[in-house]
Amino acid sequence: MPSRTNGPITQDWTPVVIHKRPQKASEARDPKAVNAAIRAGGQVQSIKKVEGGTNKKVQPPVNTRKLDEETEPAALQKVPAEVRHAIQKARLDQKLSQAELGKRINERAQVIQEYESGKAIPNQAILSKLEKALGVKLRGKLNSH
Repeated sequence: MPSRTNGPITQDWTPVVIHKRPQKASEARDPKAVNAAIRAGGQVQSIKKVEGGTNKKVQPPVNTRKLDEETEPAALQKVPAEVRHAIQKARLDQKLSQAELGKRINERAQVIQEYESGKAIPNQAILSKLEKALGVKLRGKLNSH
């Protein structure tokens, strides 16, 4: 039989406490930890920082008007008057309405209306269709303006 140590056998009844390491600040901000605390009924504090993440002293003052002027896209080219009148004259010579011409080139009547009123931004594909349907040269007149 195995031998035991000499002396009285005692039991140690003092409680053993295992401590969890304290939670780091980054772990406390983790969305999973926040949701778990909300579900457990814990107290959750949220603070909105007004100027958080910015260094206002270093940034130069911004002239917003100048910034707006720089970021605005250049004015888009509209249909020139010569092209508008050529489309309208050719359409009327063939006694077509805007809707009929639109059907011929597989476009809406509104597209024809925009081209004739000068509100449209020229599209080479549509101008090509108009040239074929009306028998008039339109694309050379665009580049002269």
